Amino acid sequence: IARILSAAPARPPPSGEATQALPSVSPGIQRRHTLPASEVRPLNAQDAVSVFEIEREAFISVSGECPLHLDEVRHFLTLCPEFSMGWFEEGRLVAFIIGSLWDRDRLATEALTLHKPRGSNAHIHVLAVHRTFRQQGKGPILMWRYLQYLRCLPNVRRAVLMCEDFLVPFYRKMGFKVLGRCAVTVGALTFTEMCYPISGHAYMRRNSC
Repeated sequence: IARILSAAPARPPPSGEATQALPSVSPGIQRRHTLPASEVRPLNAQDAVSVFEIEREAFISVSGECPLHLDEVRHFLTLCPEFSMGWFEEGRLVAFIIGSLWDRDRLATEALTLHKPRGSNAHIHVLAVHRTFRQQGKGPILMWRYLQYLRCLPNVRRAVLMCEDFLVPFYRKMGFKVLGRCAVTVGALTFTEMCYPISGHAYMRRNSC
């Protein structure tokens, strides 16, 4: 299975365009009486079923399996919701990212299910877009917003992910660097490990990921 699935590869928009395309990240609690036309916010456990429905359709249609099962989605959205992000249109989830913290330089099998609160690597488990909203650039835009959001979290120094080889160009266009072959395998599938340095930290200006 691919650990990451999104809209077709596209160059992320310049910051000005992204700002116009999306509102700022809003608080985790939705407005009670009106549904905003477009909203980006951290996810919570109540969003787990909607997340899993999008993920299941996206990944099973490609590989036959999901990166995260429903109980694992609930696990991360309960334990570390601040490392997730969902894009909603009129109250409907249309795209999402689920992440957690990892405390080693390279990913290991345990990173697929664990959240390490003292870690400094934001491990991006899944990026997925609802089938109705694919081919619209929502995947790159949401990832761009997520990476900007990580800059606000003081202990995060980089974002890391593992993906199938055909997605490497997609993430390179967004600034991710290839670290090499990932130690994690799923069945017969192998992955490329990539990272993105989170600017705003003094030592990151001295050291690359």
